[in-house]
Amino acid sequence: MKYWESCKAVERHPEKLGGTWVFRGTRVPVSALFENLRDGATVEQFLTWFPGVERWKVEAALDHEVKALTESVRP
Repeated sequence: MKYWESCKAVERHPEKLGGTWVFRGTRVPVSALFENLRDGATVEQFLTWFPGVERWKVEAALDHEVKALTESVRP
């Protein structure tokens, strides 16, 4: 998904986890955030489980996804 390229909190490199989008400066996949939230975890729990991820990066990823979803439904 190319739309993640505009989110400053994430990055991807072919040599890092096969090009999976990760939180910038970590090896934590962005998908791990959404999977954990889906399964009932809180942002606080996620930050505890993945201490290398900073709160601003999680908030930026969530905001980015909300923006992308709301833009995709506008006529």
